[in-house]
Amino acid sequence: MTNVRANTLVSVNRRMMLTMTAAGIASPRTAFAADRINIAISNSTGDFAILIAMKKGYFAEEGLDVHGVVFDSGGKMIAPLGSGDIDIATGSASATLFNAVARGIKIQIACGNGNARPGYGHEVLIVRKQHVDSGRYKTLADLKGMKVALPGPGTGATSTINEGLKTVGLSFKDIEPVYLGYPQHVTALSNGAVDAGLTTEPAATYAVEQKIAVEFMTNDQYYPNSDTTHIIYSSLFAQKRPDAAKRFMRAFIKAMRFYDGALADGGLKGPNADEVIKILMEFTDLKNPALYKTMHTQGSNPDARLNWDSLRTDFEFFKTQGWIEGAVNIDQTVNTSFADAALEELGPYVRK
Repeated sequence: MTNVRANTLVSVNRRMMLTMTAAGIASPRTAFAADRINIAISNSTGDFAILIAMKKGYFAEEGLDVHGVVFDSGGKMIAPLGSGDIDIATGSASATLFNAVARGIKIQIACGNGNARPGYGHEVLIVRKQHVDSGRYKTLADLKGMKVALPGPGTGATSTINEGLKTVGLSFKDIEPVYLGYPQHVTALSNGAVDAGLTTEPAATYAVEQKIAVEFMTNDQYYPNSDTTHIIYSSLFAQKRPDAAKRFMRAFIKAMRFYDGALADGGLKGPNADEVIKILMEFTDLKNPALYKTMHTQGSNPDARLNWDSLRTDFEFFKTQGWIEGAVNIDQTVNTSFADAALEELGPYVRK
């Protein structure tokens, strides 16, 4: 587990989780009686806006005392979100989330977070180098019959690879999915357990540098502007503390906009890049600043708008695979009212 700036232990859903706060951040507004918010994170670059808002003091400016609670998988965040032990989470719109809502667990997608806008694809299709050298793999159509590493059934990555396969007349049934955590993708490629993988950074760059695999496509090329992660609210938090929920969203959107100022030329190369990289290095396991500027970087929507089209596409794909259990629809899982209210105050984003 990643070391973080605070080592306070709290009990969440009968588990002991490491929490972190942006130590040293203070403002007159937060000197007394700041509203505490517990947010489930993975301590990865996918938490970029949360980490920026912590370090830049955007949460403190809103009178919020935000504590990051580290989980090793998105599925483990659902139960404490529903019980109100966790107020907010970063994660994807997975089958697990939809099934939780179907079971009556009170959670709701509040806005978008990571986004595969053109030029900023963070999920990388890599293929074992042996298949490329031998000519077994030349184009996306050659994935047919191959073992493809994916993070789990009913995750956003399964829908993403299906969208890629559709561009060459194939579908998910034409591959053999092998479900592994992202860190295990490189090992599986190197020992021949899988033929390809839809992999996130920095694992994808490492596999290519070590000549284990060859990169072919990123998700922005065949599933452009799709939401890769979201901000998810506990309904109990939203109902009982609506003002805090709105203030959180205001700070979050400010952080998204600061992150957008770090993006240029398909990576972290914009005016804010060095500061964003420093923040990410402080809170995550990735400590090489040069790698941040060479690896694929995820995009974002600086107004945190939800991509309804990709959400519906993912949901329908999960249904066709039989991963959705019980009666649930998209509208039951979404509440963008807090993002809408924050945007009304902040106004639309204008890039400088």
